[in-house]
Amino acid sequence: MKNADKATTPLEGITVVTEPAAELLNERQEIDYRNQREQCLEWLLVFGKDPKKADGYARTTVSNRAQRMDQFYRWVWDYEDGYTTNVTHDHADAYLMWLAKQEHSNAHKDNCRKALQMLYKWREHEQGLDEWNPELSFSTGHKTTAPRDYLTREERGLIREAALEHGSVPAYKGLDAEERDRWKAYLAQRLEKPKSAVTPDDWEEVNGWKIPSLVSVSLDAGLRPIEVERAVTSWVDIENAVLRIPKEQSSKNTGHWVVGLQERTAETLDRWLEQRETDPKYDDTDAVWLTRRGNTYGSSPLRQVLRRLCDQAEIPYEDRQMSWYSIRHSTGTYMTREEDLAAAQAQLRHKSPETTMKYDQAPVEDRQNALDRMG
Repeated sequence: MKNADKATTPLEGITVVTEPAAELLNERQEIDYRNQREQCLEWLLVFGKDPKKADGYARTTVSNRAQRMDQFYRWVWDYEDGYTTNVTHDHADAYLMWLAKQEHSNAHKDNCRKALQMLYKWREHEQGLDEWNPELSFSTGHKTTAPRDYLTREERGLIREAALEHGSVPAYKGLDAEERDRWKAYLAQRLEKPKSAVTPDDWEEVNGWKIPSLVSVSLDAGLRPIEVERAVTSWVDIENAVLRIPKEQSSKNTGHWVVGLQERTAETLDRWLEQRETDPKYDDTDAVWLTRRGNTYGSSPLRQVLRRLCDQAEIPYEDRQMSWYSIRHSTGTYMTREEDLAAAQAQLRHKSPETTMKYDQAPVEDRQNALDRMG
């Protein structure tokens, strides 16, 4: 009976805790790591391909990818100088950047990337983590890495303009009683509160400067989602139109960063900071931006904001990986074109110039225009 049970073990033939991992862990850590791994690998076998249809990956696929996931965990432990199973999107993006510089085939790098996508798919469905969209992809045809979809120059302008129009409603004092009542009903639905609880302050919030400042600063600074989440008022230097991001709060923790902003962006941000002081949600926090529910912005809420703006600006995104990184990658692409790689490296806060090299390529519309000129 024992042999029969052993033969039907779900993870039979798949190494859950590798020897290199076991050598790095104490007994309690190994038990915790084994538990996490078993949950993940069993889910991938049963649900991994299509959770709604309970369609899992083949055992050989899970076995091969499990080894690469283990390598990733061990890399994170070295990166963090200690054991953790809380592997974040930043860890995954940093790992891909590290992989890009290694002397491995692009096929190996691509398989490592796919292994991470499987890991984060499990974390998304079973642990409530936001969807992970990798910053890099590896071409198996040639040794290059490429940024994901980015906003074109025209789309950047449309998104900035859409943010200024976002949520705008007529001024409270300019409405008669009947009009005000109709707009109160609209705001009650939008703000998810009873109509009787809608106040003139809600008009001010909806017509406020939060989204315009969030979008403008991100367009200029190419903010990563984690940087939007960590942004605090002490970063802001309105007088000099810059963000000053200290080392201990920077996403990659590599040094202090001074990031330039346009004057119009600084003015928009200044208006928001003034308005922010009147919102009780910010009484006990120095966060620059909070959601309507009082939470810091993560990747998922930011993606929703961007897609709403795309809808408003009539920018199609059905066949594009339209996330907050699309803003960042557009900043890198056009900063490289307008200035140079060094300027893009400083503006995007890249530790290594190799990371910025992926932006050193002419956008497709420029190449098409060049062909037209060539005849």
